[in-house]
Order: sequence, then C-alpha cells, then structure tokens
Amino acid sequence: MGPISSSWSFSKFFSIVFVVFAIFGEFVAGYYKPSPWRYAHATFYGDETGSETMGGACGYGNLFNSGYGLATAALSTTLFKDGYGCGQCFQIMCVQSKHCYYGNPSTVVTATNLCPPNWYQDSNNGGWCNPPRTHFDMAKPAFMKLANWKAGIIPVAYRRVPCKRSGGMRFQFQGNAYWLLIFVMNVGGAGDIKSMAVKGSRTNWISMSHNWGASYQAFSSLYGQSLSFRVTSYTTGETVYAWNVAPSNWNAGMTYKSSANFR
Repeated sequence: MGPISSSWSFSKFFSIVFVVFAIFGEFVAGYYKPSPWRYAHATFYGDETGSETMGGACGYGNLFNSGYGLATAALSTTLFKDGYGCGQCFQIMCVQSKHCYYGNPSTVVTATNLCPPNWYQDSNNGGWCNPPRTHFDMAKPAFMKLANWKAGIIPVAYRRVPCKRSGGMRFQFQGNAYWLLIFVMNVGGAGDIKSMAVKGSRTNWISMSHNWGASYQAFSSLYGQSLSFRVTSYTTGETVYAWNVAPSNWNAGMTYKSSANFR
C-alpha cells in the first residue's frame, strides 16, 4: 500500500480522535457533563407501586405517561429552586451505611416533586427537607436499588448527570382561548428549563412566564395557529428551537411531541 498523504493524516486523524472522545465522554462539545460528587441524605415516600409519586409539584402528571416511571425523587427546597430544578437528573449512591447494598450501588433519578420543609421537626430529626439541607425523598422502588428500605434514611453521594431521553421534548397543552399553559416533559441534557417563548404561525416570538414547576404560560390568543417553541436550559443557558410542534387545530389537554431536544 502506498504512503498516506499528509493532508489525509492530519484531517482524518483529528476527525477520528474527536469521534473517539465523543463516544467515550472525554470531550463532548455541546453536551451536558456530570457535576462533581457531593453529599446529602435520602429517604423514600410511598410504596412499591409508586402511586403516591404521581403528579407532584413539577406538574408531570402520570409519571409513566410522561416517561419518568418510578426512577424519580422529590427535592428539598434548596435543590428544587422554585421549580427550576424540575427535570434534572441525579446519580445517587448509598455510602457509609450498614444498610447500603453490597458494592455501594447507584441509581439515576429525575426530579419530579418538591419535598417541603417540616418546621415542626428538627432538621436533623425528621425535618430532613428543611433548608438549607440538600435531601432526596425518593420513590420507594428507586430507594430500594440502593439500600434496605427499613433503614428509613441513608447518607448518599450524588451528582448531576445528563438526562438521557428517548425522542424529543413533549409539550402538554392546558389553558383556554386567551391563556396558554405548557408543561414541558422529556427534556434531555441538563433536564431543566430557564425560559420559554412561543411563536404562532402568524405571530412573532412571545415570551412565556414561569408559572409553577415545569410549566410556562402566555397570555395570548393563539388558537388557529400552528405553534413553535424556544426553550432555554436553566443550567447551561443553551437554547433549542422546537418548530411546528402543534398543528393549527391544537387543543388543550393534548400532548404534542417534537423532534428537538437537549443532549
């Protein structure tokens, strides 16, 4: 075989190196990367069916329908951040407890609810979610991947990790002819949302205000127009455009899927 040209050597070499790094996570431009490990505590709520975890302060409703299942947790106020923590993904590992399963296993959960403060109990004795504590109140099936549930509370190490989602973001429509309320689900990358805007097929971009949890609202009459959305991540500041998400005959109560998502 003849010698490889210098132009091939440099261009192909760096292309191959970039692909290898991208695959193995050493360098991924534009992708959300895990945060450093920190320490907190974790408890659980509900039973093995996860029925008590449905709904919640993020507004995701039925967590099976919205794609989160039972791998979820309620966050203490410090982590919840007035709803801007909704959708974030955390890798949680049981540490320094006799109740941890062998090998100190970890699991990944999505933030779907708020664990509210309990000011009637001491922060170190029942008031686990009182500020400024960082605490995870996990769905029981998720907690049982880490430790014996009879432990009640365990020390954990945790870190933010990329949310690996299948498909694009989902937009659940609520409201009426003059008020559009959107719940955004299945958000990849950092998983969270800082701001949104909506564009009708006959309008310019209209800024949406944060309502509660993972919902955003616009006080505009947008019936009869196909709708697109501009979504900005709370953590990274990255913006993604989801074009023509809903047709002109969209209805409240429906969920519309896009092909756009964060990575």
